[in-house]
Amino acid sequence: MNQLLTAGAAVMFLAVVLGAFGAHALKAKLSENQSKNYQTGVQYQIAHGLGLILLGTAGKQLGHASLVEWAGWLMLGGIVLFSGSLYVLSLSGIRRLGAVTPFGGLLMLAGWVLFAAAAAQG
Repeated sequence: MNQLLTAGAAVMFLAVVLGAFGAHALKAKLSENQSKNYQTGVQYQIAHGLGLILLGTAGKQLGHASLVEWAGWLMLGGIVLFSGSLYVLSLSGIRRLGAVTPFGGLLMLAGWVLFAAAAAQG
């Protein structure tokens, strides 16, 4: 579970850095749509970074550590695919990258489902 806590802290650190970078360095360089996509990536990264921290903390109390760990790795993969594709899409303008974003969302959802299953089983 410490790996999930560490990953969550790293994801949150990067979210703050990327959010500040987007708000200051990229503000004049991105179109309104690009900026919205970029900020969506930051928002989901923050939410799921906190999710990783929650998993790392709650996982110590739940008896199904493997489900919690899988949930965390799915969430982390979802962050990379979902937020990462939005960052690259925003900065590059390559629209084909938008096809990757839903797969990241599905990984995030799968992570939450596994966490709910672990919590339900106590």
